[in-house]
Amino acid sequence: MSNNTKPQEQDKNFVFGKKNYKFMFIGLAVIALGFILMAGGGSDDPNEFNEAVYNFRRIRLAPAIVLIGFGIQVYAILLNPNKK
Repeated sequence: MSNNTKPQEQDKNFVFGKKNYKFMFIGLAVIALGFILMAGGGSDDPNEFNEAVYNFRRIRLAPAIVLIGFGIQVYAILLNPNKK
């Protein structure tokens, strides 16, 4: 008794569309930019304090850019790729 049934076919479609992935990569780049803007500001001498840690770019701008990047990621996930 031979069983000639085919193995189940797998659905080879991606979960998201091309448009979703494009927005995901844009969001990832914006998040990376925010973290790059947060970097630095330290002092070479551990006995000396550098006030550059508290400047506008590191305290206000960079975290806002990171949050905007996360917002873009949420939009990319919820975006319907079939809608034109």
